[in-house]
Amino acid sequence: MVYGNYALFTDPLTKLGGEKLSYQVPTYQALKGIVESVYWKPTILWLIDEVRIMNPIQTESKGIRPVEYNGGNTLAYYTYLKDVRYQVTAHFVFNPQREELIADRNEHKHHNIAKRSVQLGGRRDVFLGARECQAYVEPEKFGNGRGFYDEIAEIDFGMMVHGINYPDETGQSERATRLWHVKMQYGRIRFIPPRACDLIRHTGNGVAKKFGLDDVELVEALHTEYFPEGGA
Repeated sequence: MVYGNYALFTDPLTKLGGEKLSYQVPTYQALKGIVESVYWKPTILWLIDEVRIMNPIQTESKGIRPVEYNGGNTLAYYTYLKDVRYQVTAHFVFNPQREELIADRNEHKHHNIAKRSVQLGGRRDVFLGARECQAYVEPEKFGNGRGFYDEIAEIDFGMMVHGINYPDETGQSERATRLWHVKMQYGRIRFIPPRACDLIRHTGNGVAKKFGLDDVELVEALHTEYFPEGGA
């Protein structure tokens, strides 16, 4: 479960004029960032399966004075989501682009660290789309409780950003933005995997950061009592 007073999942079409308007529901990429704030290592890739919208969708506009690139401040209005609560289910796979970290591919280890990290509220600060939207995370069984939209058969949100392809996840030297058509059914949005998105737009080039075992601290070496030889 992730929740907070405000969220800002910015619709990129509203950024051009300096104003920001939130999507009505979180994007795949925003939820992926939340899960990575709970626990992440370059060895693994998080895949978001489903999100459940628990609270009614409400918005609130605020006058903001962001800093301009050339100095000084300007006045802008940001429209946030208010009083949000989401149930999220996700799983991880090993990053096939990180062959140098094969020795760190211990499913038992990463699974248990991830569960402990959720219980502690995350390893890093958690945000709902924007830095000013502080969020909180706690363990929850997916499907528990009553959601506001549980009895509504379908709500169509149209075309939205799904996420971003990064070089360290795709093995390609370019970044691309994925789009997809979003529908919520009985309060749930079931995400298609990134590879299933057929609406993709090139947005720049990049190079994946290199990691090696010298850059990663193996938990097995520090806590042998929890991870005996063989990973049992």
